[in-house]
Amino acid sequence: MTDRPNARMCIFFKDCSEEAVRFYAETIPNTHVDHVQPIGSSMNMVLFRVMDTHFMALDGNENFAPSKDHSISIATLNQAETDRLWEALSEGGSEGPCGWLCDRFGVHWQVVPTAMTHMLSDPDREAAGRVQSAMMKMKKIDIASLEAAFRGET
Repeated sequence: MTDRPNARMCIFFKDCSEEAVRFYAETIPNTHVDHVQPIGSSMNMVLFRVMDTHFMALDGNENFAPSKDHSISIATLNQAETDRLWEALSEGGSEGPCGWLCDRFGVHWQVVPTAMTHMLSDPDREAAGRVQSAMMKMKKIDIASLEAAFRGET
């Protein structure tokens, strides 16, 4: 490894860092396991990238665990990708409001279609407000419903 990022978010797990990271690499586009390093008899350090953002996963410390204080936001390109990632990441975990979920490993995610981001930042602040109001009533984001709200059809 020759490239070193300036900063990297660290996620603590009790004992499943490698399992969790390998699941993310299989599930999320452009996600890679860079390095797995055993540390002692019960701890791993796993360096990985989610959509080119660098992370480190550590396990072996029961005093720390993922929490909803921190979440990873994933931009999706369309409804099919939103649906696929939502289903995969929330399986065995829990669904929350506004595109947030907690996976089976305790990591919190927000699955955010790029279309929603564009609508929320549109110069038409009234239309963006309707999108915001519609999004607040959703769990998994429904792009077609947001587009209808943007157009004032709801």
